[in-house]
Amino acid sequence: MQSPPDHQRGQERVITGNRQSSLAFADAFVAEDEALLWARERARESGLRPVSPATGTTLAMLAATAGAKAVAEIGTGTGVSGIHLLQGMRPDGVLTTVDPEPERQQFAREALRAAGFAGNRARFIPGRALDVLPRLADSGYDLVFCDGDRTECLDYLAESLRLLRPGGLVCFEGVLADGRTVDSGPQPVEVVRQRELLRAVRESEELLPALLPTADGLLCAVKR
Repeated sequence: MQSPPDHQRGQERVITGNRQSSLAFADAFVAEDEALLWARERARESGLRPVSPATGTTLAMLAATAGAKAVAEIGTGTGVSGIHLLQGMRPDGVLTTVDPEPERQQFAREALRAAGFAGNRARFIPGRALDVLPRLADSGYDLVFCDGDRTECLDYLAESLRLLRPGGLVCFEGVLADGRTVDSGPQPVEVVRQRELLRAVRESEELLPALLPTADGLLCAVKR
């Protein structure tokens, strides 16, 4: 068996030596390359919270498992999730990614190029997701990843059901809302919407769901 690179072994030693959490170990399990680290730094500078390394590698695995050729992403950010998704997609796959901020999408373009992806592997569409998604093709996507406005998550779910082929996947990032989703106290509207989303996905006869405890929660469901 091939040994892990020195820098990855170092990450593992620090985590296990400090007796830190299993989530921290999961984040260090697969080391990210320079393109991803650059995209993460741009996200930090922009005040964004990109997907964690563990969530990113989960998205890549799900895209690979689905044999994804067409993926729609709500919330481009600076390209962290986009790189992970493309790493799992088929070599001829195209990522369609939507974000209201063109400046962020320019960072994402640079990050995807640095990661070695050709320009035709991603289609960047600036604008509000709920304005753009209705223009995308019915049953034309293998996976929809939602990381946009938390108050619009139920609308994203409705659009995803239309966009996905049977057997396709929808994934929602951050559904645990830093633990507030399961807190019994009064919560802001975005947390209430996350609760409603979880209930809607769990009770839908069209979906086979799973809530994965990576980072801040990744809600996934297969369209039957």
